[in-house]
Amino acid sequence: MNLVFSILMLIILILIPVIGVGALGLNSLFAIFIPYLGFALFFFGLIYRMIDWARSPQPFKIPTTCGQQKSLSWIKRSRLESPATTWEVYLRMFFEVFLFRSLFRNLRADFDGKRLIYGSAKWLWLGAILFHVSFLIILIRHLRFFVYPVPGVITTIDFVDSFFQLGLPPIYLTDALILAGLGFLLLRRLIDAKVNYLSYASDYFPLLLIITIAATGILMRLYIKPDLYAIKQLAYGLATFNPVMPEGKLSLLFYIHLFLVSSLAAYFPFSKLVHMVGVFFSPTRNMANDNRMKRHVNPWDYPVKYTTYCDWQEKFRDVMEEAGIPIDDEWCKETQKQA
Repeated sequence: MNLVFSILMLIILILIPVIGVGALGLNSLFAIFIPYLGFALFFFGLIYRMIDWARSPQPFKIPTTCGQQKSLSWIKRSRLESPATTWEVYLRMFFEVFLFRSLFRNLRADFDGKRLIYGSAKWLWLGAILFHVSFLIILIRHLRFFVYPVPGVITTIDFVDSFFQLGLPPIYLTDALILAGLGFLLLRRLIDAKVNYLSYASDYFPLLLIITIAATGILMRLYIKPDLYAIKQLAYGLATFNPVMPEGKLSLLFYIHLFLVSSLAAYFPFSKLVHMVGVFFSPTRNMANDNRMKRHVNPWDYPVKYTTYCDWQEKFRDVMEEAGIPIDDEWCKETQKQA
């Protein structure tokens, strides 16, 4: 049901530019206004999420660790698993952000008869790496539409990515790899019964949306070739905040591709995809595990107002005497002297 709902949402998203551009002729709305709206939601939504995370109190040291932390000098500690200094935290974050280290250590659990066994599970890590790295390279490649002249680094990345040439135009390696990675992540949710049980529409929808964006982009490159000069004219105008409708005609497939990209940008800050930024604010990742090295005092601690037994006794003295409850004045005097 969650998959069906996600597919229906994706079909609705595709039909919006089909009707808006193909039937109503609202080309400027879908070429200029909606991309600006989508990326404005992306920009301000991310700022809102980061401010919200930064304002969340973190009164305790709660680093995720599975290694020996720094304690006694004769006990070997794990610098990467349990970092004790800021530089070791940076090192752990580097491996986490660029190599998905925690995902690499992912384990699968299965029953062998009545016995629960654990084994290595690297396919999830491989699928995630293929998707994320390919997505990043594709984003960098697309910068050639937004800048002029095109920097050499972008040209080099474009050349290396398309070295695997079977015909014209050359096939981008990342186009194939991103579909392979996304396809694996989607199939995993459909085939694995445990993962399928835990999957919601919010898990399927972003996968389907990004697959469709990649597929429409590949279709435009290989089969329904658009007017690249018109796309460059539109993209450069949007990037320089001087938008103009291009002189050439943009195909309907391009409008669908652009609308889905704008939808992904608007959806990003309010979805699970925002973990790309959230990992930097995760207290379980960005804290040093130095609980045994130094005393940490909660910075939000404040003097607590409390009532002592003697204060309470003085407040209810008349009631206590009337009820026959003994009054212990001597003990209160001794306590006040000691204080």
